[in-house]
Amino acid sequence: MSDKDAVLRLENQLCFPLYAAARKVTSLYTPYFKPLGLTYTQYIVLLVLWEQKKATVGEICKKLWLDNGTLTPLLKKLEEKGLVTRTRSEEDERVVTVSITEEGEALKEQARSIPLQVGACIRLEREEAVELHALLHKLLETI
Repeated sequence: MSDKDAVLRLENQLCFPLYAAARKVTSLYTPYFKPLGLTYTQYIVLLVLWEQKKATVGEICKKLWLDNGTLTPLLKKLEEKGLVTRTRSEEDERVVTVSITEEGEALKEQARSIPLQVGACIRLEREEAVELHALLHKLLETI
């Protein structure tokens, strides 16, 4: 490959290590989610709702960097499992509020150990993890 083609080398792509690392890290969660009947994306939605108790679909989309088309079927599945409820606003029926149910709140206790268990699989020093977290958020905010 010529020097002018160096830009096309896989090793020179920022997107590739981000993509590969994201896949690897999310796959670490799978064995912990199976007993709970959750996917990674359902889990991060529940993280938002465990913190806020309720949020509009738009707020969840913004917080998780997801689009409405991805989130809506996911919320439907969580509602079918009895973990959340969805309610249309009476003022503006385009606005849907999602609330955690008692069953969804109870799942929080079962999920409490997951971050530490997954974190133990990632061999970064605490300072490195904090720096990586900050850099990834900075990247998200600049895109």
